[in-house]
Amino acid sequence: MTTQSYLPVPPGVGMEENFLSLDDILLSQEKLPTRTECVFPRLGFVEKTSDTRDIPEGTKMEMPLWLSKGLYDNKRRLVSVEQPKIYRQGWRTVFSADPNVVDLHKMGPYYYGLGSQLLHFDSPENPEIAQTVLQTYIGRFRRIMDSSQNAYNEDTSALVERLDVLERSLFRTGQIGLNDFQRWEKGQASQITASNLVQNYRKRKFPDLEA
Repeated sequence: MTTQSYLPVPPGVGMEENFLSLDDILLSQEKLPTRTECVFPRLGFVEKTSDTRDIPEGTKMEMPLWLSKGLYDNKRRLVSVEQPKIYRQGWRTVFSADPNVVDLHKMGPYYYGLGSQLLHFDSPENPEIAQTVLQTYIGRFRRIMDSSQNAYNEDTSALVERLDVLERSLFRTGQIGLNDFQRWEKGQASQITASNLVQNYRKRKFPDLEA
């Protein structure tokens, strides 16, 4: 039996995050278009296109997700967050027509995760974004699972390279299930054996019966 030196920690579900998950750590680095709603004193060096000492109000800049969530506050209005283009109306129309034609990995490898995190920011488009993300997953799910079940010992790199990180995990799970089934059909699956607890119980029980 092979052992893994590292057991992957699954990412959080929906708007939740798991900071022990490498996928969620990488997701938190995804950039979001933001706009400053106040002056950020002595932070002009952060904005490479500006030579000013401060970051003035109204400056548009990209911030990682973790920083955007930390600075977003409805009461103090430090920054406002805009929707990345793949979640805007134009792309939502494309997804509603046929979600399978989109190269999700090229557009953003964390399409589902980032889309769920965008719901932390108040926007009138949030219901439409949530519905599009859900319907995209439903629309692509069957094709991904069918491909994973019908690609035994075949090169799947062309298909996998177009998948979002979540979809790649789904595809691998389908292939692992297929490989396990194929091994079971060939009689190569692991045999069921009694656990150590049962074996130790029997060893203790037999001397008692002999006495």
